[in-house]
Amino acid sequence: MLERKRLKGRTHVTFILPEHTPDGPVSVVGDFNHWNPAAPPLESRGDGTRAATVALPSHSAHSFRYLATGDHWFDDEHADSHDGVNSRIHT
Repeated sequence: MLERKRLKGRTHVTFILPEHTPDGPVSVVGDFNHWNPAAPPLESRGDGTRAATVALPSHSAHSFRYLATGDHWFDDEHADSHDGVNSRIHT
């Protein structure tokens, strides 16, 4: 799931996954963090989900994927679109 909040020319995007699906740490990796596989993992929110928030320029588009333990890459089914390889978000 994706949540957005616009603030002064930027959009704070929160990437949300269930707490244990998949098991282990999961990071959101995309063009906004130079596809860094060492990006900090999503953090538990105490409501059965885990999340990470990224501030992005408003009115822009970005590619991303999730990276889980064991080099398991996967897409977000709630993304705005998919380009055949990556999930896409439009701010």
